[in-house]
Amino acid sequence: MRMPMLRRSLLAVPLIVLSATAARAQDPYEWAKKMFDSTEHNFGTVAKGTEVTHHFKVTNLYKEDVHIASVTTSCGCTAPRFDQTPVKSRGVTYVDISMDTNRFQHEKSSNVTVTFDQPMYATVVIPVKVYIRTDVALTPGSVNFGAVDLGQAQERKVELLYTGDEGWKITSVVANDPHIKAQVKETTRGNGQVGYDLIVALSPKTPAGIVREQLMMVTNDQAGQIPVLVQARVEADVTVTPSVVQLGSVAPGSETVKTVLLRGHNAFVIEKVECESAHGIFKMPQLSKDAKTVHVLPLTFTAPKQAGPLAEKFIVTIAGRPEPLTFTAQGTIETAQQVTPR
Repeated sequence: MRMPMLRRSLLAVPLIVLSATAARAQDPYEWAKKMFDSTEHNFGTVAKGTEVTHHFKVTNLYKEDVHIASVTTSCGCTAPRFDQTPVKSRGVTYVDISMDTNRFQHEKSSNVTVTFDQPMYATVVIPVKVYIRTDVALTPGSVNFGAVDLGQAQERKVELLYTGDEGWKITSVVANDPHIKAQVKETTRGNGQVGYDLIVALSPKTPAGIVREQLMMVTNDQAGQIPVLVQARVEADVTVTPSVVQLGSVAPGSETVKTVLLRGHNAFVIEKVECESAHGIFKMPQLSKDAKTVHVLPLTFTAPKQAGPLAEKFIVTIAGRPEPLTFTAQGTIETAQQVTPR
């Protein structure tokens, strides 16, 4: 049976098709592997109880929808999580892999198998591994601030207990995110145990968005470092979803309607929505004059005749808010002629 071909816009067809066709004789699933930002992961050495999770980013490079049918693992130490919603062209999804550091110890490895059933069958096998220390335990296993209002400072504590050499020390804490400050305070030393409190502070200047940072506690032992995951979702008073509207690959002259949601902690009024360019390819919605906590903006897009990538910026002015909100729309305009390789 002849396999269906994956297609992108005309400009991208030669690169993708040539690589997929060339790989088909040796590896028919090469097209699926190309969508992953990485196809293996080593969590390194972690403390017992540490939250160990990695996000594998999957980007649909093709014109057809991509669908993940299942994600399985070869070891009970590994737990997968994924979204079964089909991914549109140029869209992104994630496969999250967690390792159980409470029930397991020492070196653990697992093969994660991601199975696709659209636009054709494929499997991608991702090896993951971790080394779980038994002499260091964290409670809780990560720092999760949860939802935080923009401009609000937060602080959390993690307790660390080491069992072994009483000369063991944490010498420093390294954080690459300037909005995260961390310090350790020794709480106990003696009877073969050393205890610390890790104090992590989130700055009120942290910008809106997702915070995901891995702190490193540097020690004086051979292992050297102990990672700690820090997460937060900093929310503005009004948020735009999605912040990037994916138009996908569209034919010249075709019409598409995309919905944008604006949510606020309190009711608000939208004064105007403007497109930064004057191309006239987006029809702005009729705005409600009522104050609401949720506004739905249906944007009507008519694809221009000129082929190639497209990116537009939108500016939303809200009554009483000093700074406007922005979001973007992006996609690819196809050429009139389609090329189907043999």
